[in-house]
Amino acid sequence: MANSINTNAGALVALQNLNQTSRDLATTQNRVNTGQKISSAKDNGAIFAIATSQRAEMGAQDAVKQSLQRGQSIVDVALAAGETVTNALNELKSLAVAIQDAPTGSDTATKLNADFTAIVSEIKTALTGANFDGVNLFNASATAIDVTTNTSGGKFTLKSAAGAAAGATKADGSVDPTQAPDPDGAGALTAFDFANVADRTAANVERAVANFSTVLADLGTKSKSLDRQLTFTSKMQDALEVGIGNLVDADLAKESAKLTALQTKQQLGVQALSIANQSSSILLGLFR
Repeated sequence: MANSINTNAGALVALQNLNQTSRDLATTQNRVNTGQKISSAKDNGAIFAIATSQRAEMGAQDAVKQSLQRGQSIVDVALAAGETVTNALNELKSLAVAIQDAPTGSDTATKLNADFTAIVSEIKTALTGANFDGVNLFNASATAIDVTTNTSGGKFTLKSAAGAAAGATKADGSVDPTQAPDPDGAGALTAFDFANVADRTAANVERAVANFSTVLADLGTKSKSLDRQLTFTSKMQDALEVGIGNLVDADLAKESAKLTALQTKQQLGVQALSIANQSSSILLGLFR
């Protein structure tokens, strides 16, 4: 190439290399600042779209966890009330035995029945008060009580809608061990009602204990299921976070070494451009 003062090819090449180094340096500095190799769509549109989608999924998983935790609290409150009811039923069995032995119409029988009535009232109060966020698993419900288990709309049923009576569950779907259905088909037991003292027998109380234990066993199983769902959701969130990191996170040790190299390369590029710019002035020596 001819020597020319109009076209400085060396300076042009040096400038292009310097500009490229500056761009690489800006990219590396951005990765160091953000900790990400892909922080915007212009870095890599496809990977950025995938990461954005998975971040949205992680946010939805938070809502799933909140739903599961709400359900767990509802069940835990019911179990706490159930423990109170179980203790009361155990006490009622002792009273029922004593009532059977007490002479009818005696002062002792009156006092025992008064205690029995008071404990029945406590049972009903405990069941009525087992509320969390407006939900009581012992009350009748026209629709099923569900919680969300995944971002696809999966549901876990805490309590089904009212159906056929079984055990301590009455026909309307409410739970009351003091009025359990009679297995012989003779209608609802009245042993725990205030009106019929004669049915306050140990056998009836024992049946109520068995019926209510079935309800508590079901609640305990659901509580464990919710625990497992929460654990699974937490692991899913961790896996998603790691997956997103694999896609977009920068290797800071590598970027740090690259940053130092590019800074040195930039300084050399500036010197090379300076030398190339001096080539035209050298031509002046030929005209002396």
